[in-house]
Amino acid sequence: MEDLRNRSHADVDYRKLAAPIKSAVDKFQLVPEFLKVRGLVKQHLDSFNYFANTEIKKIVRANDKIVSSVDPNLYVRFKDVRIGNPTEALEGIVEDLSPQKCRLTDKTYAAPVLVDVEYTKGSHGGYSLLEKNDVTIARMPIMLRSCCCVLFRKDEDELARLGECPLDPGGYFVIKGTEKVILIQEQLSKNRIIIDTDKKGNINASVTSSTEATKSKTVVVMEKGKMYLQLNQFAKNIPIMIVMKAMRMESDQEVVQMIGRDPRYSALLLQSIEECASLSIFTQQQALEFLEGKLKKLPYANMSTGKEGRAMSILRDVFLANVRVIKNNFRPKCIYVAVMLRRMMEAILNKDAMDDKDYVGNKRLELSGQLISLLFEDLFKTMISEVQKQADNVLSKRSRSSQLDLSM
Repeated sequence: MEDLRNRSHADVDYRKLAAPIKSAVDKFQLVPEFLKVRGLVKQHLDSFNYFANTEIKKIVRANDKIVSSVDPNLYVRFKDVRIGNPTEALEGIVEDLSPQKCRLTDKTYAAPVLVDVEYTKGSHGGYSLLEKNDVTIARMPIMLRSCCCVLFRKDEDELARLGECPLDPGGYFVIKGTEKVILIQEQLSKNRIIIDTDKKGNINASVTSSTEATKSKTVVVMEKGKMYLQLNQFAKNIPIMIVMKAMRMESDQEVVQMIGRDPRYSALLLQSIEECASLSIFTQQQALEFLEGKLKKLPYANMSTGKEGRAMSILRDVFLANVRVIKNNFRPKCIYVAVMLRRMMEAILNKDAMDDKDYVGNKRLELSGQLISLLFEDLFKTMISEVQKQADNVLSKRSRSSQLDLSM
C-alpha cells in the first residue's frame, strides 16, 4: 500500500498544477469551487467586521475630546467605543432583536453604539473628574451574519429556531422591515498623486488625503507658468514657493535640488521663485503672515491654533494630511510636494506622463464597511460640534441654576 502511495505521488506533475490556466472553459469550472469556499458576500462581511472591530475605534480615538471654549477645564473624553447587541428599548424595557422579527414588524435591525466617557463637572470653585460607562450615542444598522449579528456562527438548528434560512449568506441590512444592500462604489485612490488637467486645460497634481482624523483634497496647479496651491481653507490660490518657505524650506536652491537636477525643471520653477521674491517673502515668518491673510474667515474655528496661528495648524493637519508631521518636522511634506512638482513637470515636458483616471490601477472599490465609516465619521464630528456649541451657550450665561453635566 505504501509503495502504491509513493508511486502515485511520483506520477503527479506539479509543474502542470502550478501552470496558469489558459482556456476560458477550464477557468469557469473553478467558479463553483470558489463560491463554495468564499461565497459572493464574504468581502462585504469582512469590510463591516473591520469597521465594527477596528475602524470605529480609530475614528473615536482621533476625535476623542470635547473641550468647552468658554471654560477649558470642562471637557468630555471618549475612552472606548463598541457596538452592542441588537436590542430595542420600549418604555424602559430592553428586548433582543432578530432579523426575522424586524422583517415581520417593519423595524430596523440595529444595535446601540456604546461609549465609556471621562468628564469634568463643577465650576471655578472646584472641578471633579467623573466616569460613566455604556453611554449610548447612536444606533447602528447591523449587517446580517456579521460579527455583531445574532446569526453569527450559528448552526442550522439555531438558524431554524430564529426563522432564518441556512443557505442565506447574509451581507445585507433590514431597514424598516425591508432588506437592503449597500452597493460597491468605485472611487479614485486615496493618498495617491494623480496628474491630470482641469477644465481650463491647466496641468495639476491632486492628492485626496484620508486619515482617521482628517480628510482633505490638495491640488497643485500650474497657471500662466507659475505653480499654485489650491486648498479649501484658503480664499485664493497660494504660490507654492510661499508654502515651501512656510514649512521651513527657506532656500530656493534646496527646493530646486529636491525636485531634480535637470535644467528644464529649474526653468519651469523660475517664475514661481521670482513671484515669491517679488512679494518680499524670504523667511518662514513672512510666509506664515502671508498665509494668515489668505485664510477664509470662519464663524468658529474647530482647531486649536494657540500661539502658532491657524495657517501653521492647517499646513500641519489639513494640507497633505496623509503625510504626518512629527515634532514639527515638515521635511517629509516638503519632499512630497517636490515629488508632486516633479511629476507635474514631467507631464508638461512629456504628455505621456499624465495619469488616466479611468485606469483601474488608479481606482479602489469601496465596500459597505468603508462607506458606513465615512458616514459615521461625519455624524460623529457633527455630534461633537453640537455638544460643544450647546455647552458653550449654557456656560456663557451669567446665572446658571445648576452645574453643567457634559455627559447628559
